[in-house]
Amino acid sequence: MKNGVVIVGAGHAGVQAAASLREDGYDGPVILVGDENELPYHKPPLSKTFIKDATAKPQPLRGEAFYTGSAIDYRPGIRIERIDTGRGSLDIAGGGALAFDHLILATGSRPRALPLPGAELFGVVSLRSLADARLIRDLSAHSEDVVILGGGFIGLEIAATLRAAGRTVTVVEAVDRLLGRAVAPVVASHVRQRLEATGVRILTGTSIARLEGEDGHVTAAITTSGERLPARMVVVGIGAVPNVELAQEAGLTIANGIRVDHQMRSSVPDILAIGDAASYRHWFTGGDVRLESVQNATDQARLAARTISGHADAYSAVPWFWSDIGDMKLQMVGLTSGGDSHVVLGDLPDNKFSIYHYAGDRLLGIESVNRPGDHMLGRKMLGAGFSPTPQTVATGPEGLKAALAQFHQDEPARVTG
Repeated sequence: MKNGVVIVGAGHAGVQAAASLREDGYDGPVILVGDENELPYHKPPLSKTFIKDATAKPQPLRGEAFYTGSAIDYRPGIRIERIDTGRGSLDIAGGGALAFDHLILATGSRPRALPLPGAELFGVVSLRSLADARLIRDLSAHSEDVVILGGGFIGLEIAATLRAAGRTVTVVEAVDRLLGRAVAPVVASHVRQRLEATGVRILTGTSIARLEGEDGHVTAAITTSGERLPARMVVVGIGAVPNVELAQEAGLTIANGIRVDHQMRSSVPDILAIGDAASYRHWFTGGDVRLESVQNATDQARLAARTISGHADAYSAVPWFWSDIGDMKLQMVGLTSGGDSHVVLGDLPDNKFSIYHYAGDRLLGIESVNRPGDHMLGRKMLGAGFSPTPQTVATGPEGLKAALAQFHQDEPARVTG
């Protein structure tokens, strides 16, 4: 009898891995272990629709019938304490063990803890799970003043959502601009302007010294300059830490995540890692990365399933991301680190534009605001290895489509030549 595949982590990556194993014809046991007592759910809506609507329900990744119909043994509310690589088994908290032929670690990441006095006060929250979102929703109903620590995607999504619900919102970011290295300065400035126009107060280059409370509940955030920011809720969004402890204790190689090769195998070949917790050498940039996105999680899950099913594919998915912040749909494709020039297409005042980033004459990526067509075309171009010239970009979507079609038409000649 096969021990089959055990998947630790029932988020986007884990559920997709289980589904892809069955789609690829894997007929051994598939056990999906999650530490939440919930049917696996979509996480992106938690910072938007879910926290502003008291009647909103979580959106399942798959219906309950999927797991039974696909012979996937989903086990919620289970925490794994240890991986025994020698025996090929997992120790379960509270007793018991799970044997495996292959193990997929889809352990994700967790919010970075706030290292400040007062961080333990009630009303100081972060968002990673459905339980967190429920708490934020409940607290926001009774919190007129909200302070958000961190000007990244999650913090700004929540800021826009709570401001639209009538809350007084202050965002505090330690560095001198929003969204750090996530987007170009011109995009970050645009996002700031739009949020401030709705009444969100944004403090960049500002740090918090401590949180104050009364009767165990947070009441204010105090900046290092001494300003008191009233707050009945403080949302902490200062980054995420990969959940690597299980892997590290088992002796797997760790390098800003669980280190994997181009087939998602860890340093122990029968153990694979995917999603937020996995770090790898990216085919597109040649650099080491760890990406936190639904696309990365699901694409790596599909590849891990193929690896276990005996295929030798290498990871080659084009990375893409998105964020909905107020009236801005941000979509990003590619990895733009190392760019030395850019081209703007569209109109910033109209809240519809795209930034095409280049390193020399190579297109690295595209950041779009409310121009989904540019994003989809960008995914096709980068996937094909096509870098249009800045002059071609200036001709707009139709010129780019024509250039891409010509590129495909010329491809056989390039290959044979």
